[in-house]
Amino acid sequence: MSTLLKCGTLFTGNSLEAASNQSILIEEGIVREVGASVELAKRHPDAEVMDFSGYFVMPGLCDYHTHLAYGNAKTEEDIDIYSPVEFRALRGLFMAQKTLNAGVTSLCNPGGPSRVGVSIRDAVNAGMFDGPRITTTGAYLTSHQGLTDWYPTWIGQPETSIGHLVRNPFEAVEEIRSQVKDGVDAVKIAMDGTQVHFLSDKGSGLIAAFDQDETMRMAKEIRRLGRRSIAHARGREAVLYCARAGIDVIFHGSWIDEEGIEAALANHSTLCPSLTLLVNNYEFSQPTDAASRGWADWCKHEAEIAFRNLGTAFKAGVPILCGSESGFAMTPYGEWHAKELEIMVRYIGMSPAEALRSATAVTGAYMADGGKSGTVAAGRNADLLIVDGNPLRDIRHLLEASRIRCVLLGGKRITSQDRVIAASRISDFAQLYWSDIYTRDRVAELLRTTSTVGRA
Repeated sequence: MSTLLKCGTLFTGNSLEAASNQSILIEEGIVREVGASVELAKRHPDAEVMDFSGYFVMPGLCDYHTHLAYGNAKTEEDIDIYSPVEFRALRGLFMAQKTLNAGVTSLCNPGGPSRVGVSIRDAVNAGMFDGPRITTTGAYLTSHQGLTDWYPTWIGQPETSIGHLVRNPFEAVEEIRSQVKDGVDAVKIAMDGTQVHFLSDKGSGLIAAFDQDETMRMAKEIRRLGRRSIAHARGREAVLYCARAGIDVIFHGSWIDEEGIEAALANHSTLCPSLTLLVNNYEFSQPTDAASRGWADWCKHEAEIAFRNLGTAFKAGVPILCGSESGFAMTPYGEWHAKELEIMVRYIGMSPAEALRSATAVTGAYMADGGKSGTVAAGRNADLLIVDGNPLRDIRHLLEASRIRCVLLGGKRITSQDRVIAASRISDFAQLYWSDIYTRDRVAELLRTTSTVGRA
């Protein structure tokens, strides 16, 4: 059975323009034709009609940075320790459905424990559950200087961690081969962490977790095995090493400089800034949040540097992918996926149309579905977002849940999921008893500023 979807305004993602009075012919979940509504109606008089002629129609959003296993975590320990991987897989599937209902029809799950991402992807692909089209990695490859080697050396890294510690190039290559055997679409490397070159005068001074030769070796093996390479890299050094190695997608890239931009262009690397977490952190953190004790200020500092550097990279021609870094308490699933587009327009220098293309065609090209996501064209997946508004005039329309009138995945209407579950039952498991140190001076201060202290 054919379906003729009538559009008010259609943005296909194939260009920066939108057109009026267009229709989309859908058969078996695939776009077969796109053209003038009058002409398509004449050629297909028996097609079932879906009339969205009063709405803005566009490809479903593509989010390249959604951590399905994190569970809206408040702490790193919640991510790694306080629930078994089996529960994290089930929880991640639930969160994938929330993400789909927000208009994200394709996502990349870049880093998680064990085979959780692969299992969620396979369950969705098998048709067992509705969910977005998922591209996934396994655990991050990390060194002792990398982001995901969180724990003191006297504790070591738990098996359930989102990171896998590799101690030499041979272990790195074997881990890459193991992950590919287990079915990942891409391999992620933690290319820097929090350690700083104290005597450095080069940008952020963050120490790269792997040297240039090690990075080249990992990138080469990932490429040889036919997978995409992804890296977490904030500092100048790590970004440069990634770009020289031709890493496909560099997350963050905050301190990218002219040398890094030139290397990215020469070796066809892209950037996925994922600024939503930084911006939300300094915009929303409360005094009771541990993040407010310095980290939120650092996020603002990094974001301001990133706005400038990433804007320069975009103007130079480096492709910019869209990723929200959903999965933390500050970026819960289904809430802020479209905010990355607003940030691109407000701070990076994109037009609304350029931001829409980033979140559709540009990002869709890096999904593991053979280039079938992110645009409305013959032969592509009929994954569509119906909006009451016009994001080309105001990109913030995509952030208003009431304006998302319909999500179609493979031409099928997605039924909205409105189930709300208390965080304490799905992710908030860390045994945090207090958020302060109650010295006599601190208690005296509290007694001066609040009437609740000391009451039984």
